[in-house]
Amino acid sequence: MLDNCTIEERWAGVNELVARWLQERQSIIVQFCALSGVHELKADADPSNNRLQQFCQQMVDYMSAGHFEVYYELIREAEAFADGSADIANDLMPQLTLTTDIAMDFNDRYANAEGNLMTLPKSLSKLGETLASRFEMEDSLIDTMHESHREAVA
Repeated sequence: MLDNCTIEERWAGVNELVARWLQERQSIIVQFCALSGVHELKADADPSNNRLQQFCQQMVDYMSAGHFEVYYELIREAEAFADGSADIANDLMPQLTLTTDIAMDFNDRYANAEGNLMTLPKSLSKLGETLASRFEMEDSLIDTMHESHREAVA
């Protein structure tokens, strides 16, 4: 994505990418909060099922963008600065992958509203804890591998 550019251009491009991605995260949080308030879902309750399906799709898109685009560009930026900040990714990637596995299990169970919706509140609780942990790790990646370079490109 950001090939053959100066370090300043790379930083600006990653900054735009991260900003869009964090907007997607905010939307996921809003949708998650709306879903977690739904305690009695029925198989024929179309608005709730649609909301659940939309949440699952957006969550999968967000996580895919993280793994296949954002993390990649953050690492490339950190490597371009050659300040050792890319090392944090090596520590966090296995933990991020675990959170992805939990989220994908949730998606597999509920994306088509075929899972037992009676277990949804408990599953949402586990997913909420997982997402909170993931967001903290992602913020650490962003702070260490991107924001720490802000002054160098100013």
